[in-house]
Amino acid sequence: MLFLGFSAGVPILLIFSTLGLWLNEAGVAKSSITFFSWAALGYSFKFVWAPLVDRLPLPILTKLLGRRRAWMLVSQLAIIGAILLMSSVDPQAGLDSLELMAIGAVLLGFSSATQDIVIDAYRIESANKDMQSMLSATYIAGYRIGMLAAGAGGLFLASYFGSTKALYSVEAWSTTYLMMALVMMVGVITTLVIKEPDSSNRSIDYTTLDYARFFALFLTIVAAFITTFIVSADLVKALKPVLTDFFANKHLSGFLIGTLRMMLAITGAYVAARLLITLNVVNRTMVDDTYIAPVKDFFNRYGLSVAILLLAVIGLYRVSDIVLGVVANIFYQDMGFTKVEIATVSKTFGLFMTIAGGFLGGIMAIRFGVFRVLFLGALLSALTNLLFIILANVGHDMMWLYITITMDNLSAGLAGAAFIAFLSSLTNIKFTAVQYAVFSSLMTLLPKIFGGYSGTIVEVFGYGEFFILTTLIGLPILYLVYKVKPYID
Repeated sequence: MLFLGFSAGVPILLIFSTLGLWLNEAGVAKSSITFFSWAALGYSFKFVWAPLVDRLPLPILTKLLGRRRAWMLVSQLAIIGAILLMSSVDPQAGLDSLELMAIGAVLLGFSSATQDIVIDAYRIESANKDMQSMLSATYIAGYRIGMLAAGAGGLFLASYFGSTKALYSVEAWSTTYLMMALVMMVGVITTLVIKEPDSSNRSIDYTTLDYARFFALFLTIVAAFITTFIVSADLVKALKPVLTDFFANKHLSGFLIGTLRMMLAITGAYVAARLLITLNVVNRTMVDDTYIAPVKDFFNRYGLSVAILLLAVIGLYRVSDIVLGVVANIFYQDMGFTKVEIATVSKTFGLFMTIAGGFLGGIMAIRFGVFRVLFLGALLSALTNLLFIILANVGHDMMWLYITITMDNLSAGLAGAAFIAFLSSLTNIKFTAVQYAVFSSLMTLLPKIFGGYSGTIVEVFGYGEFFILTTLIGLPILYLVYKVKPYID
């Protein structure tokens, strides 16, 4: 689990902070850089294909390795392929190169989210309940080490190979990503040497054909989403001048246009899914058991109004720190900090502060209850964003960088520990996997969508106003957390 956790922790920062610094050194606009955070939306939609990965056998590989190890190996090879694709691109070469980089980042997010699904299933099936807490703790430790390798390690390597903001080197970044692909062999080797968990007693309710048809449904939904998003480009392009004149703000109109395209794409995907279900292309009972039953159970247990309130807390709780986190590394670099300084303080020291905050949050939750720690975490996550304003004013000051990173990461770790306990308490034991997948996906969906616009906000208003905004959007969460108090402790 330590090595599998490491394998799961490497890809995420190659989409977020490490990639952000690469693009920033290549001279890509901040508004474009932060849009790349949407590449990790696969983590937020993994519940859609999780049931498919859970049971669908892969030709040849499943017989050779078993269901879990087969999917694990395929996802890891896909991760390596995506990283290699990104390493072959120079984002400074033009729009076509940026689009290719975006494709690689999306593939990396999708394959990494798939690996997470399989590793979670492997962990649950590989040992009894008494060992689960130990396996989870070991997995998290490996995950953090993987993040350290891709975060601090990636920045150290890029700096060592000679790329700086003043003197950009695509060869340095390309070599760094090649080495990150090589690092992923840790997961591949682990997958090949571990044993397949004993899942012989696990009943299979549907045939392979049912799951194949379900997979076709998934591909159709993806195709419909992408097609609608592309086709709607001309429509929304015609609306943009109208909205710009109406609001007298091109950036607001751009945000509304982007939101409209996203909603149209989701609608197109939904219509495609409903059509295939109506035509009995997929097993309707399978769809109901997989998705409808867990959702109905949640709303039946809490009622409509309380369920919506709980979902609002889940979807917005982390919005403040995730939106800020998208531009954090770019901010440090713009303040004059080198990649080595960022790697040392933000990635290495900050990582240990996050772990310490997680342990502190867990102890406090046991002693004082989940609600108090959840509320305190939300408050600190918002208020610590104000420290970034001080850092923006003092500029390159290592002491203030340490102070800011310490407080921000401690509060994030503390809030995260309480929030995971909160999510776990909402699940029904009969639907734990699907419901928790939905909750964890919703947890990052809206923050990541908003985070895609963070670079645009910085370009328009500046860092100071941006950090004030991230503080303000975190304050309403306090009211929502207070309202759900009766359903937490």
